[in-house]
Amino acid sequence: MLVVGFIAAAAQGRIELVTEAVFDGAKTGVGVSFGLISVMVFWLGMMRIAEDAKLLDKLAKLLGPIVGYLFPDVPKNHPALGFIMSNMSANLLGLGNAATPMGIRAMQELQKLNPDKSTASPAMCTLLAINTASITLIPTTLIAIRMNFNSANPAEIVGTTLIATMIATAAAILADRWYRNRYRHAPPTGTADSATSSIGRAG
Repeated sequence: MLVVGFIAAAAQGRIELVTEAVFDGAKTGVGVSFGLISVMVFWLGMMRIAEDAKLLDKLAKLLGPIVGYLFPDVPKNHPALGFIMSNMSANLLGLGNAATPMGIRAMQELQKLNPDKSTASPAMCTLLAINTASITLIPTTLIAIRMNFNSANPAEIVGTTLIATMIATAAAILADRWYRNRYRHAPPTGTADSATSSIGRAG
């Protein structure tokens, strides 16, 4: 797209438009970044307060049965489950940047349980699907972007975002269960490869 735009501008003798667009885009990017930083700092602070107040522990207990159902092949009390629950908790609040480190740690722990290190295990595919779809109660990042662009009602997307993410999460779980049941008796390598392919097609 950049090359096509540059060629089109050069052909019309309006190459200055490309330069203006580059600087305008950079300026907008910086402005949006500062707007996101302020909101992210606020919510990360709230997450730290919730953690110190043991609210995240209570939320983790509520998510425990759900996580146990979604990840039946992960041993109870394994460190991966704690990182998975932290990842899900952050995603519920729309804190994708805060959820990412926990998701990476969860993947690292799941890799330790993976019998075939060259392919993703079913549990790793499940985490990827759930993390990508993720029910979002408060789309914090989107609200911050809308505020930064002076939206009249930045939070009006909360309802539609909740519905959309609920549908996406339900679809991800159904697809994950279907592939798990389909390849339950298949060789381990085939199971991981098939599950990975299904998630790739869903994305």
